[in-house]
Amino acid sequence: MSQENRLEKTNRINLLFDFYEPLLTEKQQTFLKYYFHDDFSLGEIASEFEISRQAVYEHIKRAEQVLEMYEDKLGLLGKHEQRTRELEQLSEKVASLMKQEEAPSPDELQQINDIVNRLQQMQRS
Repeated sequence: MSQENRLEKTNRINLLFDFYEPLLTEKQQTFLKYYFHDDFSLGEIASEFEISRQAVYEHIKRAEQVLEMYEDKLGLLGKHEQRTRELEQLSEKVASLMKQEEAPSPDELQQINDIVNRLQQMQRS
């Protein structure tokens, strides 16, 4: 796996973990934190827990599958990413409108601003 693909995978697992951590077992949480957050090797984790590298690998693979299963069923990361894209588009639109010579009415700007604020609030929760 290329370095770029590994980074993309790590980022995706970390994002999924942010959404679904409470749904994982304690062991799954611990192994994923060590491996993806703290950048421990399989050998380091195996040594810490006195199990084989293969066992660590299997625990991590299973936890990744569980995260992907939750995302397939609940779609929280996908929804989050969609809100982020919509927020970016809306922000670009506001910036574009503000550069025009004929400015939109104050009510239009306020409506757009209200939408941006709501999206930002959704983004934080």
